[in-house]
Amino acid sequence: MSELLARHRAVMPNWLALNYNEPIEIVSGKGNRVIDADGKSYLDFFAGILTNMIGYDVPEVREAVERQIATGVVHTSTVYLLRGQIELAEKIARISGIPDAKVFFTNSGTEANETALLLATYARRTDQVLAMRQSYHGRSFGTIGVTSNRAWKNNSLSPLNVTFLHGADRHLAQFKGMSDAEYIQACVDDLRHVLATAVSNDVAALIAEPIQGVGGFTMAPDGLFAAYKEVLDEQGILFISDEVQTGWGRTGSSFFGIGNHGVTPDMMTFAKGLGNGFAVGGVVARGDLMDAPHAVGLATFGGNPISMAAANATLDYVLDHDLQANAARTGEIIVSGLKEAAERLSVVRSVRGKGLMFAVELESPAQAARFMEETKKAGLLAGKGGLYGTAIRMAPPLTLSVDEAVEGLGIIVTALETINAETINAEAAAQ
Repeated sequence: MSELLARHRAVMPNWLALNYNEPIEIVSGKGNRVIDADGKSYLDFFAGILTNMIGYDVPEVREAVERQIATGVVHTSTVYLLRGQIELAEKIARISGIPDAKVFFTNSGTEANETALLLATYARRTDQVLAMRQSYHGRSFGTIGVTSNRAWKNNSLSPLNVTFLHGADRHLAQFKGMSDAEYIQACVDDLRHVLATAVSNDVAALIAEPIQGVGGFTMAPDGLFAAYKEVLDEQGILFISDEVQTGWGRTGSSFFGIGNHGVTPDMMTFAKGLGNGFAVGGVVARGDLMDAPHAVGLATFGGNPISMAAANATLDYVLDHDLQANAARTGEIIVSGLKEAAERLSVVRSVRGKGLMFAVELESPAQAARFMEETKKAGLLAGKGGLYGTAIRMAPPLTLSVDEAVEGLGIIVTALETINAETINAEAAAQ
């Protein structure tokens, strides 16, 4: 055990997860690569859990932050006017597509989802909420309540009365073999049945990830949330799209993940990549919903001058360089290459993804752990997850080049080939 790992375990909680049998300390980075304390370089295909959205040591972001620091003002709180906050809110409101949109900034995705749930339950005067099976929306008391993954739930207590829907669970026997249209219809029928049987009177909102992050990048077929929203609208139930991982062009085909369903939600939550590593989250919602609460509110650190400088520069960079198009282009190289390789690799159960948000489903958690070690050894950082711990999930920075996409694909396929061969040999030895 390294000296730093021993110190970590002595003072940090046991449930604070670390990747790898021998966890690494990242000490520097540039572009889409990082270097650990031993001097080993890695192509980063996980981006600090989708947070270093445009890579490392980006001059535009660094210089924006340095300019703000040079003013001597790193914090004022929201009781004063914050120019950077207003400018960023104007941009987000404009690109959200939400009518008469207003924005509230937080420090994280968890806090953003808490805020959205507060707005929804206040507006609808009910604690009843719908969420998706296999979902993850944060680690706080309220967001754990709308999280549907046992590995991430510490208790059953919740300030919310939650019912979970189908939509990203096509692996279940009752849905196998269905076309997209048939599956969507089955899910809509179930939603109507839930509203007729499992809830009492009014429901506040449905909160959903267009692509489930911790769920292993599982996703509803395009169009499901449009079909859901038709039913929700009949009863005035609000729709919250959790864009913490899917926002800012990552899916390639839409700037926000929900756009792939042809839907404009009542609210969207965001965080992670917007600050390119600086802490920023928030909610963009219809103005009437945002303005409704009667109690005074503020955010001490949410939308602070430093995070706003970073976020403005990051969003401008994404838009100016059309990184959504780059995500579509480089993501297609990787996803198509993985699907081609999967045809000859029995350990790969499925490949899924949109843009630079893709996953490989393996047969066992042990294989997923083995993949992590193999790719680490080869100089690539990845993530894992999924409901059963069998998914490898990857989301490189949106600045990934074509050459880096090809390089990363090669490392991934080689690791999968190694695991496939090991599995075949182990099965043969057992016979």
